[in-house]
Amino acid sequence: MTGSRPFGRSLCAMITPFTTTGDLDLAGAQQLAARLVGSGCDGLVLSGTTGESPTTTDAEKTALVRAVAEAVGDRAHIVAGVGSAWTRHTCELAGAAERAGADGLLVVTPYYSRPPQEAVETHLRAVADATGLPVMLYNIPGRTGTRIETDTLLRLAEHPRIAAVKDCAYDLLGSTKVISRTGLAYYSGCEELNLPLYAVGGAGYVSTVANVAPRPLRAVLDTYDAADPARAAELNRLVLPLVESMMASGLPGTVTAKALLGLAGLPAGPVREPLQPAGREAVDGLRTAYEGLLGAL
Repeated sequence: MTGSRPFGRSLCAMITPFTTTGDLDLAGAQQLAARLVGSGCDGLVLSGTTGESPTTTDAEKTALVRAVAEAVGDRAHIVAGVGSAWTRHTCELAGAAERAGADGLLVVTPYYSRPPQEAVETHLRAVADATGLPVMLYNIPGRTGTRIETDTLLRLAEHPRIAAVKDCAYDLLGSTKVISRTGLAYYSGCEELNLPLYAVGGAGYVSTVANVAPRPLRAVLDTYDAADPARAAELNRLVLPLVESMMASGLPGTVTAKALLGLAGLPAGPVREPLQPAGREAVDGLRTAYEGLLGAL
């Protein structure tokens, strides 16, 4: 692996813990953040998809950044999700995250309105201009309805504060093209592509599964870096059943991650509606996959 890692290499897309009454659990967030960093995460992404950003208030997002930054200090990079469907609102969230102590920003394409590429580019440049923080672009067309096209990424790479991409576009050809022609750091946002993207020059990953299995995920890349790709592939194979159970079972990753954290007695709490908690059958399947991974390592 060559290239820069502006936000670290092994990042967790952290859940947002809530109390049993559904309020923001800042103490729980600090506990979870400290545990994740102590277990090998060198970056934490807050208020992303897994962090239930659509159902947290602006004040909660800012408070979460401040609390987690206080808990982990300089031991990990804090990347704050600030995406919204409105450019001005996104810029305001970016400024608030910077003042709260974030090290970087995760900026998703505006959703629902499905702007054309010229408007997407203008939006992302405006957010990058709004603060002095480096930006990770979040390319996840399956959720937003709008892809950041390869040519747009090539142009955005020229901006001095656009440093990285969280890649959930499922376009390895396009991603490899951008990696080879720019200095953008590519982070896999889909666990099944963590190792393949890393092998073609990616910087690491931003993972939901890392909420519950930070060490096994990191071990895959550690082993690859140790010049043992065969063993890295074997470790990756061992992780895949948990990845499938958490991310491809028909339930959102937020729901499955909180279910497993709850089983372990770790801060999580309920999901906010319209999400619903995992049912008994799903929880049993998640437990089996998780215990299977631990038993195989």
